[in-house]
Amino acid sequence: MSHFDDIYEVAADNYGLVTSAQARDLGVTKAELSRWVASERLERRGRGVYKLIKYIPTDLDPYAEAVALVGDGSFLMGESVLAMHGLALVNPRRLSVGTTGRIRKSIPDWIAPQTVKGKTTTRYEGIPSQTIAEAILDCRGSVMPERLQSAADEAREQGLITKTEYEQVKEGLS
Repeated sequence: MSHFDDIYEVAADNYGLVTSAQARDLGVTKAELSRWVASERLERRGRGVYKLIKYIPTDLDPYAEAVALVGDGSFLMGESVLAMHGLALVNPRRLSVGTTGRIRKSIPDWIAPQTVKGKTTTRYEGIPSQTIAEAILDCRGSVMPERLQSAADEAREQGLITKTEYEQVKEGLS
């Protein structure tokens, strides 16, 4: 298999995205990445993040890309988690991405990076995220209470939160 085939396999399982660290782990050099960008097989999306040109986009692509652009250890937060799941009728202008480390690189305007500690994280559809229960509670004050109540009900119906989490969220919202 060629190096591009290896890159394709990784990217196909990651919303068309591959990082330079993942490429390095596969034995791909920076020169090869640059050559594939020049030949329009890959598109450079940000520092260390590349996307396949021939890739069928999904609704979750912006969320995966936002997390990849902020870097290792980052995750979706708050309204962005709710938007990803279609909860609470939120449509944030900027995707909130949390990280535990410092952010030293340039980030696109459509991403709102934040350095945070103590958030409970998980993966939804392979994308690192704050838990839905915690995201609902963190949105108090920025999203109407009725929408948060509705989001909790819908998340429980869809099996996105456990009965215990549902009860904690309901208590936290009252």
